[in-house]
Amino acid sequence: MKIILTTNIKKIGKIGETVSVKDGYARNYLFPKKMALRNNKKNKEYYEEIKDQMLKEEDSKLKEAKDTLKEIGKLKIVFNKEADEKDQLYGSISKKEIIDFFYENKIKVKSDDLLIKQPIKSLGEHEIEINPYVDISEVFTLTVNKN
Repeated sequence: MKIILTTNIKKIGKIGETVSVKDGYARNYLFPKKMALRNNKKNKEYYEEIKDQMLKEEDSKLKEAKDTLKEIGKLKIVFNKEADEKDQLYGSISKKEIIDFFYENKIKVKSDDLLIKQPIKSLGEHEIEINPYVDISEVFTLTVNKN
């Protein structure tokens, strides 16, 4: 199905672009959340009318994403976990634990925005990438200490 995007969506496209997506994705996700319009003459005209408002909303999302990255940059991300003699953790640190850590510090990070390059299963420093908005990402260091 051809649609007109009314917001930037990772891995699909930017605001105002006409893209093809699967019918179910458009009907069940994009249209109810007002993230896209069907590609027809009436909607193209409607999009031209609301384009300025959509761009302002995207600018505010971009500013919010940059502020989130600044807040995370101020934090020292440290976890204390049980480990064996070889500094291997009993288990690993999951996305949920990292997201909960940010939530406790009043920072909202979605699971889709967090990328763990390699499983965190040992003590020491590890890198995580946070991508809160299209084309904006930053790598942070996460430290794991022995409990």
